[in-house]
Amino acid sequence: MFCSALLLFIPTFFAVSATPGLCMTLAMTLGMTIGVRKSLWMMVGELVGVALVSISSLIGVATILLARPNMFLVLKYLGGMYLFYLGIQMWRSRGKMAIPENFVQQGNVTRKSLITQGFVTAIANPKGWAFMISLLPPFINSELPLYPQAMILVAIILFFELVCLLLYAAGGHTLRHLLEQRGNVILMNRIAGSLMMCVGIWLVST
Repeated sequence: MFCSALLLFIPTFFAVSATPGLCMTLAMTLGMTIGVRKSLWMMVGELVGVALVSISSLIGVATILLARPNMFLVLKYLGGMYLFYLGIQMWRSRGKMAIPENFVQQGNVTRKSLITQGFVTAIANPKGWAFMISLLPPFINSELPLYPQAMILVAIILFFELVCLLLYAAGGHTLRHLLEQRGNVILMNRIAGSLMMCVGIWLVST
């Protein structure tokens, strides 16, 4: 019975994960500015956050958090303002994540800051919590042990999330190369900065 549920769960979650959202937009932006390889550190933080949200949803913690949305506010606003600030810096071709005029990849973006970006974006999004609460429980068979089922579902979620993050980051990297052919660094920074500011606004407004 659980196996038959997986046949429905896999395409359902893949479709949802592939839909543009906060984390996917962030991945595309970072893929464009710092490259896919460095963006992997953001993905580490994002996957940890998604795993936390998924497991919490299964054990009921998310229900409590959604019942008290004020617990999200500080994290949401701080995370959103930070991303918006980074977007402004990138728009002005300044800061660690802006693309330099000579197209040399930056080496001063710390792994810790990227991991934090991904983690905060994943756990501070109430829509992510609500989605996990609505999606995961129906696929759990109460007649079977919870732990093995939960591990399988979370593993599938993280796999598809990583695949989609890589695809979006690669798309941003491809866009960068297309714009590099014209040598328009300012345009690249402004596109990336606009996307980053949109992520920040989106995070605060959800």
